[in-house]
Amino acid sequence: MEEQEVLEGAVSSIIFQNEENGYTILRMDLHGEEITVVGTMPGVAPGEYLSVRGSWTRHPTYGPQVRAETVERRLPQGLKEIFHYLSSGAVKGVGKATARRIMEEFGEEALSILEDDPEQLTRIKGITLKRARQIGETFRRQMGMRRLMEFLTEHQLPLELAAPLHRSYGDLALEVVRDNPYLLVGGEFEVEFSQADALALELGVGAEDALRLEAGLIFELTHNSLNNGHIFLPRRKLVEATGVLLDVPGSLVEERLESLLTRGDVEQEHIAGQDAVYLPALYEAETFVAQRIGEMSTRELLPPEHFEELMDQIQRRQHLTYAPQQRQAVRLAAGRQVMLLTGGPGTGKTTCLRGVLALFEHMGLETSLAAPTGRAAKRLGELCGTEASTIHRLLETGFDPHTGRLVFTKNSYDPLKARAVIVDETSMVDLPLMAALLDALEDDCRLVLVGDPDQLPSVGPGNLFADLIRSGVVPTVCLTEIFRQAAQSAIVRNAHMINHGQLPDLRRNEGDFFFLSRREGQSALDTIVDLCRRRLPERMGIPPDQIQVLSPTRRRSTGTRALNQALQQALNPPLEGKEERRFGDWVYREGDRVMQVRNNYDVLWREEHGTDSGMGMFNGDIGIIRSIEREVITVDFEGKIVEYSPDMLGELEPAFAVTVHKAQGSEYRAVILAALDGAPMLMTRGVLYTAVTRAKELFILVGDEQVAAQMVANNRQTRRYSGLRARLAGE
Repeated sequence: MEEQEVLEGAVSSIIFQNEENGYTILRMDLHGEEITVVGTMPGVAPGEYLSVRGSWTRHPTYGPQVRAETVERRLPQGLKEIFHYLSSGAVKGVGKATARRIMEEFGEEALSILEDDPEQLTRIKGITLKRARQIGETFRRQMGMRRLMEFLTEHQLPLELAAPLHRSYGDLALEVVRDNPYLLVGGEFEVEFSQADALALELGVGAEDALRLEAGLIFELTHNSLNNGHIFLPRRKLVEATGVLLDVPGSLVEERLESLLTRGDVEQEHIAGQDAVYLPALYEAETFVAQRIGEMSTRELLPPEHFEELMDQIQRRQHLTYAPQQRQAVRLAAGRQVMLLTGGPGTGKTTCLRGVLALFEHMGLETSLAAPTGRAAKRLGELCGTEASTIHRLLETGFDPHTGRLVFTKNSYDPLKARAVIVDETSMVDLPLMAALLDALEDDCRLVLVGDPDQLPSVGPGNLFADLIRSGVVPTVCLTEIFRQAAQSAIVRNAHMINHGQLPDLRRNEGDFFFLSRREGQSALDTIVDLCRRRLPERMGIPPDQIQVLSPTRRRSTGTRALNQALQQALNPPLEGKEERRFGDWVYREGDRVMQVRNNYDVLWREEHGTDSGMGMFNGDIGIIRSIEREVITVDFEGKIVEYSPDMLGELEPAFAVTVHKAQGSEYRAVILAALDGAPMLMTRGVLYTAVTRAKELFILVGDEQVAAQMVANNRQTRRYSGLRARLAGE
């Protein structure tokens, strides 16, 4: 761990400050010597006296600087410090001349006058009552931010909370947090429940206080939705889990649950054999999806005249002959408003999609193609020979001034113009996203949902695609025939074997599927590095940037953390003149492969060669760091250029190696999977199947054959509580 020290001095100048999150770069006068300090310091202004605890780092271009972990602020003291502070422009409406007059009039009492009695400023020539009040308001706002920061520091909460709290609650932020510390949990603030709970108890909230009990119930519902994929929790489980979390009797939890139900803060309904308790938003999403999909499933539409002749024309144009199941799928798309198309690798889903698209074009239907991730959308567009977008981009995003959150602008009030929508990789689509898509469709819009239900479920809540299939209500075609050309691929054959619980013959290294036995972590790491750096580029002509290393886990000997460190050192080592920047435990370097790990709808991108630009980067997008200049990291996401300021680096992760979950919806020329150790919940058949099906030309499994056998045998599928199937089936 880096050694930390405490440094004290006055702020001499602000180099950079992000008002959204408080990230600041400043110069501080340390006993006559100026040093650079970087960190979260919202509202800090020249002239303030700071006590900074942090560690020294060396920026490759700008030299030594202190990375601040905690910051204590002291108001300027004495005539010289106060004048420096006021004349710096820190207080809006006060320049050097006004600062001098304020000091002449009030001396060392100047700051208390600004905060407590700003009307007295009218004693100074040229300051009207209106201007005096504006100056006082600005200064009080700064004092509010200061006290908020002091509160966060005192209670060992991250200073990064100050800016979003002030943005949400203004000058009342500190008062709001004192009244209800549980507002910090999750959402925009992302504070752990245990931390907010400890703060609440420190502030005098009783262990059995209604505020604490209700916050615990909401947390359990939210946590299980976001982290475990549940749409609801059975009432009994919810009460038990909350009682354990808070260490209180279940009877008290029951009382508060009834109170939440009465107020409409949660919903309860008997569904799927359970007394199900929902968060209101998920209850609305589930009931809406069930109602809309149910209606669409019953609606039959007129197919075009002479359908069979049209199919023959499409086949001739595409130079192929459809198998009976594929022809059935296109026929179903012609006559039903909604349909599901499923099947494993090599069963011809893409051929079907092209046929459906050609049919819709013949019918004059404006058709939108979409997928959950950027890479999946790009692949879909390439396969179908037309433009495709992410679902998020299709629905567009805007700012809701009432909630302060980004929302989809396409909805029932401003629907999509498309008369047909085709969605690929639907197994990755969660329930809220499907609800948003359905809300944006015109009443007569057709919908084709395509996917492989045996892949991993969505990261977000619900088990949407599987629930739609299992309901038996939505018209469905399941492709089962593996075509001859695909059957020649060991990747396809072995994927189907794994999906049926059979371990392929791993020692039969041939074609496009290989197994390299390595039973020690370091040996597996060394082999994977050698494959990426030398063997695959030299022997098979596959460059490193077309190889994706996967792991079921982040940690342990062959998790993505260890793999990324080893691969960066091998594929993109430090060189003189190659800029780099440390963030957390990782040193980002020009040439690194990185991944955007959360949806950010308001980040700006521009085309590398052209004038086009747009908003939004999405979880799973992979790019290359092209440059690091000053504090900005520029990333090229396959032609879309995004600039990341220091405060945005939490949205990036190294991507020489990524988890199998993060690779969903993507396809790579070559895939290497590390299969050595991991938690049982991660070492499953679904994870192995998903990893294998990410490979287009070559799949290499590096690890222990016994571990691979255990993964095939482990068909553990964590149950997700959802009422969608039951609602659709009318149970």
